[in-house]
Amino acid sequence: MDGGAFGAGKAGGAFDPQAFIRQPHTLLRLLSWVFSIVVFGSIVNEGYVNRLDESEEHCIFNRNRNACNYGITVGVLAFLSCLLYLALDAYFPQISSVKDRKKAVLSDIGVSAFWAFLWFVGFCFLTNQWQASKEEDNPMNEGGDAARAAITFSFFSIFTWVGQAFLAYQRFRLGADSALFSQDYMDPSQDSGMPYAPYTNEEDATDAVGTYQQPPAADAFDTETQGYQTQNY
Repeated sequence: MDGGAFGAGKAGGAFDPQAFIRQPHTLLRLLSWVFSIVVFGSIVNEGYVNRLDESEEHCIFNRNRNACNYGITVGVLAFLSCLLYLALDAYFPQISSVKDRKKAVLSDIGVSAFWAFLWFVGFCFLTNQWQASKEEDNPMNEGGDAARAAITFSFFSIFTWVGQAFLAYQRFRLGADSALFSQDYMDPSQDSGMPYAPYTNEEDATDAVGTYQQPPAADAFDTETQGYQTQNY
């Protein structure tokens, strides 16, 4: 993991595609991107079937259109989120402001945790509705593979998004422990409003004490005043 504040120690450096692809959070985002395509693609293509005596298609998940709509909506939005944060990861080394990098990492933590929760809900919802499906509603078992694929990759997506949240949290901890995290830091020597005395170490203080000259003794004053003669009036 890169050093510096929030993993951007080389801010302003040239973009390296090979290093970018090898980053753990990039790999997890690509996996999440692929999984989201599988989920919503499976439901869109084979998630709706109809019986011979019906003209309207129904959802293969227990005839519950909400289940199909949920899988498609979460899959499409997760797909877009992956693309957005892949672009942000590519641009991240160019961000020179520590505050902006902190905001990006915090948003990554929140969004990743949020999508992990949504995929968990989706996995439970689709699994429950698939188990409750009646055979007479789909006697030919059309779309069974699509339903199982959507459920399986919803389950996998939970862990990829949790992994992204964990890596983002590590980046936040790295930035919090970095010296670059102190965006309010100010060098005291540059603050003209508050003058500071020059620093002296113990050796300088010792030298100063050693070169200190004692004041002349009182006898010296007496000697100088002995030659003075008073005049009587």
